[in-house]
Amino acid sequence: MTQSYIASAQRVIETEVLGLKEQLQHLDEQFIQACELMKACAGRIIVVGMGKSGHIGNKIAATLASTGTPAFFVHPGEASHGDLGMITAQDVVLLISNSGETHEIVSIIPVIKRIGAALVAMTGNPQSSMATLADLHICIGVSQEACPLGLAPTASTTATLAMGDAIAVALLEAKGFTADDFALSHPGGSLGKRLLLTLNDVMHSGDSVPRSHQSQSIREALLEISSKGLGMTAVINDDQQLVGLFTDGDLRRVLEQRIDIHNTALLEVMTPNCTTANANMLAAEALNIMEQKRINGLIVIDQARRPVGALNMQDLLRAGVI
Repeated sequence: MTQSYIASAQRVIETEVLGLKEQLQHLDEQFIQACELMKACAGRIIVVGMGKSGHIGNKIAATLASTGTPAFFVHPGEASHGDLGMITAQDVVLLISNSGETHEIVSIIPVIKRIGAALVAMTGNPQSSMATLADLHICIGVSQEACPLGLAPTASTTATLAMGDAIAVALLEAKGFTADDFALSHPGGSLGKRLLLTLNDVMHSGDSVPRSHQSQSIREALLEISSKGLGMTAVINDDQQLVGLFTDGDLRRVLEQRIDIHNTALLEVMTPNCTTANANMLAAEALNIMEQKRINGLIVIDQARRPVGALNMQDLLRAGVI
């Protein structure tokens, strides 16, 4: 029985891979024209699908919207009861149906045409009603479904999803959509945070920045480290410029060497030429620096090398960058 499960799964995956490969032959002039039409669209891409095609259509609309092509999904049943009011003459309507004969969709095509929106049909049958009535047709046909009964949409829905992704990515590249653009539509996710957050958004600033003068003793620096809670203190000179860094790790080395913490100045034990950052640096970039240098914290300086901020790994973790 166990081997039977595996054999069934292998057959399904192999059939769906074959269906995906078949889509390569459907990338023709109609596909190009459909992409050009959507790229030039002054309104929205309205995706319409029924049943399993509707579920796939929802995903395609979401992918388009998140990659720089404004889009949303309209259920064809709801469209007949008021949601057609969402469609304008500036929109492009993407109709999805494997058979191309879905009644709920075919019945609203005359109204969409009267509104003046352009129509692109994605079907598995180039001779279907939807393919014939639409302005452009993208074929998504597969030679067979993965379902042994040939009834449940399986390979055909996978192929439809892949074709939707192909359209979205083709438009993304044609529009020059960047990672920064992507982040603007994903500000709440970890990816958005990695692409948008700068150190200015996450660093400790003002009196929260640990600072110790180079002439102060190790003991005094230890008190500053403890009070600010970042595991380090920036070492500054008379001009308030950064000259070094003293960390918990440096303290451990000092204690191992039995150095007098009461009478030894920071200048003698600090780490000079420490790694620094600027406030406009992406938090993700700072994370990469900290990982590469194997350090737990960073001092943020201004153009005059004065400490204006500080952060550690915990700050990046709380901000969702890690």
